[in-house]
Amino acid sequence: MSTFALRRALTTTVTVGVLVLAATACSDDSSAEQTPSTTSAASSAPGSTPASTSASPTGSDRSTPMDIRVTIDGQEVEATLNDSPAAHDLASLLPLTLDLADFHGTERIADPPRKLTTENAPEPQAPRTGDLTYYSPWGNLAIFYKDGPSASSDLLVLGHIDADADQLAGADRITLKAAS
Repeated sequence: MSTFALRRALTTTVTVGVLVLAATACSDDSSAEQTPSTTSAASSAPGSTPASTSASPTGSDRSTPMDIRVTIDGQEVEATLNDSPAAHDLASLLPLTLDLADFHGTERIADPPRKLTTENAPEPQAPRTGDLTYYSPWGNLAIFYKDGPSASSDLLVLGHIDADADQLAGADRITLKAAS
């Protein structure tokens, strides 16, 4: 079994446990919904303005890989964040809605409301189709719709979105929420 397949199987097994734990231990005590704030931009190249975002001030203190709810252009797809510090930092920003722009005919990119931590980053790995990543020099998220180049310590894989390449390639807007 390949390392990727083994990681995927382990992530799925752990995710089921997290969902059971979340269903029994997590609840939203808030009765009022927050109104998202929005800013807009076209690219996440250096010096660009952040993409459309909305963020919750409450954080995530989960310590295992986690499922998230992802909507791409109005269609829900399955997704999982890994157990890295950067993925946990992203989870602390959820819910989050981002406008996506194409980058190099390989990925769709957007800027989160702030840079994510890169401390204790896992070993670099080459991104694959469906990977949700964070490019630390620019501070942007990237969703790969084609396999990416070789591994780079500047590109952190945060998780995986289970959508086909065509859906990812044409994505204009993505919403990420904590699974409940």
